Amino acid sequence: MNATLLLPELDTNSFCHDERTSGFVDIYDVPHFIKTLKYDVQIVTSIPKITPQGKTKKLRAYKIEPPRDAPVTWYRTTALEKIRKYGAIYLTPFSHRLAEEIDDPELQRLRCRVNYHALRFKPNIMKTSSDIANKLRSEGHFMSIHLRFELDMIAYAGCIDIFTPKEQEILLKYREEHFREKIIVPTERRLIGKCPLTPEEVGLILRAMGFDNTTRIYLASGKLFGGKRFINPFKAMFPRLENHSMVGSGKLEENTRGLAGSAVDYMVCLLSDIFIPTYDGPSNFSNNLMGHRLYYGFRTTITPNRKALVPIFIDREKGHASGFEERVRQVIFNTHFGTPHKRIHPESFYTNSWPECFC
Repeated sequence: MNATLLLPELDTNSFCHDERTSGFVDIYDVPHFIKTLKYDVQIVTSIPKITPQGKTKKLRAYKIEPPRDAPVTWYRTTALEKIRKYGAIYLTPFSHRLAEEIDDPELQRLRCRVNYHALRFKPNIMKTSSDIANKLRSEGHFMSIHLRFELDMIAYAGCIDIFTPKEQEILLKYREEHFREKIIVPTERRLIGKCPLTPEEVGLILRAMGFDNTTRIYLASGKLFGGKRFINPFKAMFPRLENHSMVGSGKLEENTRGLAGSAVDYMVCLLSDIFIPTYDGPSNFSNNLMGHRLYYGFRTTITPNRKALVPIFIDREKGHASGFEERVRQVIFNTHFGTPHKRIHPESFYTNSWPECFC
């Protein structure tokens, strides 16, 4: 396209609800981003002004919505045509707007260069994350868990049948306001592995794998929907739970508010000895983190196969607990644990960039 890139904007309001940050420039190291990609694309921090007929004015970008998983040809034709016509275009939304499977290996390598080298958090976030990880590791190995059990995730997944009528009402209203209309049957969602694991289910998996109540766990999570009745069973099994607010104090706590807190969570999870995502669907946090850990030395990642685990959990809920832990282990030990393996659809490129981004 031979186009210049304006610094991206982050949508900090749809789900993060963080009015204290404007996004990209507040959490990412912009000079490093520009320097790392200088041989790939020219990047500017603001739209340049133009001077037609002696009058200086700011160029206005034409807003365009790219198709989901658009092929490279769409950008080289439709998008390029709009750039030539208007001078600048504003692509929004931009989540999953370029096909993951691309025949051009250099473009795939560029993705990794951006994700794992150019996109670096600001120095204060990096230091805070490192301080927290070092503090946790000073007492031995620690595990991180991305516990995706917040309002937006549960509403998106449509898994409402374990909640009270009032909570179901809240979930349905949120879903109606934030997501495209789609007919779903809540009771079927869990059976096909579309529901995030509950905190108790995560605890049962860990216990079946042999982890005991001395295991130190860093919890990356927002406000859990449903409150204490969901987290308490997990705490009873694994009392040594930490998050960035509990580990940090003073200066550390100042750097873990709002969107910066999510950035710190990401880095602590990256640095942890073991990482477990409880939902790896369209969650960019978990997908990118799994890919990042793979890229930087095949770090241990345990990805529970939710669909395979559901029948085991249902049997237990019906009182058939015999052989429960052995059945769970058979499912879990059939995963890759962050080791190199060829990507097979529907696995995401962001979760596993092998072999394109490895020498």
